[in-house]
This record gives sequence, structure tokens and C-alpha cells, in this order.
Amino acid sequence: MQSLTNIDNQTQNFDILLFDNFSNHCLANTVEPLRAANTLSRKPLYQWRFLTMDGAAVVSSSGMQVAPHGPLKEGAGTALMIMPSYGFRGLGSWDISRGLRAAAKRYTYLAGLDTGSWLLASAGLLDGYRATIHWEELTSFAETFPDVDAQRERFVIDRDRITCSGAMAAFDLIMHLVSETHDPLLSVEVAQLFMTRDSARSHASFSRTTGRSVDRAISIMQEHLERPLSVGEIAQQVGCTQRTLEQRVQAELNATPQAVYRRLRMTLARKLVGDTDQRVSEIAARCGYENASAMTRAFKAEFGQTPRQLRSQS
Repeated sequence: MQSLTNIDNQTQNFDILLFDNFSNHCLANTVEPLRAANTLSRKPLYQWRFLTMDGAAVVSSSGMQVAPHGPLKEGAGTALMIMPSYGFRGLGSWDISRGLRAAAKRYTYLAGLDTGSWLLASAGLLDGYRATIHWEELTSFAETFPDVDAQRERFVIDRDRITCSGAMAAFDLIMHLVSETHDPLLSVEVAQLFMTRDSARSHASFSRTTGRSVDRAISIMQEHLERPLSVGEIAQQVGCTQRTLEQRVQAELNATPQAVYRRLRMTLARKLVGDTDQRVSEIAARCGYENASAMTRAFKAEFGQTPRQLRSQS
């Protein structure tokens, strides 16, 4: 599975192509993690726009109207994310296929979300690629487009094509992209914000046993921010050796368990600094530091400024 690492450290521009009867759920699971990554990193890592074929407003399957930023012909950027959801079989017109083929020249990646893969395949843009679609449509998809290597996966990234199987899988996909193209620990922060234990790993890259171990370790860390445990104690609760846990965390998040734990504690500290009037010494205690000086040093190393400097900007 290819990552988007060639565009690392740049602002990524995602255009989301909507059609009538698109899924609100799929749209939210695509955009909200991007917004959260910007908020938590305090950097414009992602920008996004909503497009339609002709620039006219569209209405979702649940009745929400969206006024787009413009028509598809004006779009260009990192990725075009095609999101028809319901009623996609009635969208296989020549005009749509021609528009998608023209757009392929203006974007680094084309992505079919939910049933968007069907429109890409209809335009001949998935021939010779591995791809997935909503699993209810997978058999028909494979039969209708024999030149596409249909896969029963939550999402597939094959060279310059990205396909995703549904609304919940869209969240998984975006979390994977955050992890691959920026800091894997940022994906942990986003996952915690949305109260999911999934640490944004690629479902195809790690076994479920390994994934559960890392997820469980992060959950234990989150539960013990005020009184931190040792890595050995966490490993014991997970049910593996310290060395095994260290290897799994390093493989999945490209960081040590200590670094992950410190990031979780610093994330809490930053939230308390920004959202409360608590003294730095009180925040230090809530984040597992013996005194304010120790936390301030860790805070500055993590975020490039002291808690007081951050608070003065609010």
C-alpha cells in the first residue's frame, strides 16, 4: 500500500466532489479528522473545498443542503474525493466520466469514497488498479468492471488511486493518511479526540493481535495520566513483555511507548492550559509531573513554547 509521503510537510488540498443523495456520515468522517488534525497541530496541514459537477447546490440523503465552492472544472490539488453514496448507478453519464478523466490531470490522487469507486471505474480510471467499494456492491462491481482488481478491504491505496468502502472506513482512511503523511502521534491525538481506541494504523499492515495490543496500551496510558505507569507495568496489563510492546508500538507508530505516553500527557496539559485558569503547578500534577518546572521543560520541548507563553496568546 503506497502512502502519500511524497507530499509530506505540505498543506494538502482536498476537493470533495458531492452529488445529490451523498452521505452526511461519510462527509463528516472525511472532513472532521482533517479539521481536528489542523486544530491539534496548530498548523494548516489540510485544506478542503466542496465541489459539484456544475457548481450548483446538492442535497444529502438526509436532506442537508450544501452550497459548493465551485464546479469540478475549477478544481485542482492533492486529491479529488468523489462521494456519490446513494443513487450512484444513475450517475454513469458521459459528462461525468469525461469530467473525471479531465480532473485526473489536475490532481495527484483520485479517491472514490463509499460508492465513488463505481464512478471512477465507469470512467476507466481504475483499470489495472486494486480497488474496493461499499461491500454491498462489491460483487456487482467486480462483475461489471473486470479490468479492476476488486478487493474486500476497508480502504485501498494503489499508486495514485484511493478507494474506500463506506462512511466508517472513510474515518479509518483519513486517520491512516494523517499517520502516514505527518506525525503518527498526531493520529493518536485525533483518535483520542474522537474517543476511539483505533490508533490510525493501516488495517492491512498489522495483524489484529498487534493492533489490539497497541490500542490497549494507549487506553491504559490514557487512564493513567495523573499517575503514570512504567512501560513494564503497561505491558503486564496488556499481556505481553515490555520488549514486545516496545516493538509493536515502534512498528505501528514509529515512536517508543515513552514518547507516546509523553505526547498524551502533553496533549492534556495543552488543553488545560488553553481551556482553564488552573495554575501551571496544578496542571503539572494532573499530567503526572512532580513539579511545574519539569512539566514546563517537557511542554516547551514538545510544543516550542512554555505554558505561560501559550496562555498569553489566548
